[in-house]
Amino acid sequence: MAGRTRKRDASWEAVLNLPTKHPRFLVPPAAAFRREYLDFERGIRIGKLEPEQRLTRLLKFALESEFGEAFITVRWGRGLYWQWIGFFPKAARGAKASFGCAKYFVSLDREERALQAGMQVERGYVVPPPEFRDCRLRADWDWHRLLALLRHSPAMERALAQLVRQDGFRIFVGGWAGGREFTMANFSGLSAIRRTIARAPARQWCGFQLFYPLRQEEILTMEGYEIVEAILAIFAEVTPILSACWDARLWPPHAEEASSRRSATI
Repeated sequence: MAGRTRKRDASWEAVLNLPTKHPRFLVPPAAAFRREYLDFERGIRIGKLEPEQRLTRLLKFALESEFGEAFITVRWGRGLYWQWIGFFPKAARGAKASFGCAKYFVSLDREERALQAGMQVERGYVVPPPEFRDCRLRADWDWHRLLALLRHSPAMERALAQLVRQDGFRIFVGGWAGGREFTMANFSGLSAIRRTIARAPARQWCGFQLFYPLRQEEILTMEGYEIVEAILAIFAEVTPILSACWDARLWPPHAEEASSRRSATI
């Protein structure tokens, strides 16, 4: 499905005022995802499945149907099983690399035995190694909008407090190799997150994740349709923050845009 061209809104005021509406992502009617496709040893099974069985296709269909925009799928893993999968709107990419774009993500945590779903924004390297010069943080990356939210947005403070303290979401922030996780037990506000970011080594990859963990024992009580539905419900909860990090105005849609949405095909 081709996305429509959107006017890019670079004003910080638009970033700081989070949308109050949440999208309503619907599981595709033809969904045939099965619980067995989540393997806590090997990853999320993607290969050798029909389109209506693949988690990637089902989530992408739901996102595109609600936003009326084309989405790009990125992943970490190979072969039949992937460990991490991300989605972001094509309209929000512009000329920057995919890791400069804020995105929805879903992954399997083998140690915690949980399926994690939520949003991710990457800083990359401030001082990259010679072989990864293209991964240096640049001015057009969505990371800068996230920082503006963390520094100046009362709405961001309220939204994270609700999600973490009351709804059970978690925040991971800092270097991928040694960051810090915030939960309802230790979340004290945005200042601690900012301090963690400030201490992240310039020569290490750094990022921010806001996610909800669906534990293996909970997954085992759910049917495949319910798992997809739960992931989409988590995506809906993080959308106000995630969409504020994109440099294209995609959510909430204008009334005339919402009425002209087109459905995608799996």
